[in-house]
Amino acid sequence: MVRRIALLIAQVFFLMILSEIGNLIAVFFHLPIPGSVIGLFLLLFLLYKKWVRVEWFEFGASLLLSEMLLFFVPSAAGIVQYGALMSVEGWRLLLVIAVSTLLVMGATGWVADRLHHTLAKEKTTHAVD
Repeated sequence: MVRRIALLIAQVFFLMILSEIGNLIAVFFHLPIPGSVIGLFLLLFLLYKKWVRVEWFEFGASLLLSEMLLFFVPSAAGIVQYGALMSVEGWRLLLVIAVSTLLVMGATGWVADRLHHTLAKEKTTHAVD
């Protein structure tokens, strides 16, 4: 049990370090992209180069994803403070949320489809060899 908790802490710490490195890059180069997004791209690059393996942080990432809803509570509570703004501009915010959600869902579906076809091709190629 203690080992599992230590592993969880180490894995979450690794993801936090990547996020902080992304923040430093965003600040240093004055990028309009959030540092956490840059950190995710760093993680993707490290995975692509096979310098890190998914198993090294899979447990911590799974926990963070399962508790993701808790990360949105402060945002939702903040909206309550701006009731007047929401009554005037709320429809625009909802439109942006709806369009961006559809774009993310479409992009995710497209990437998953491409990945599925690529993996299926590789599997058939290896089966023939």
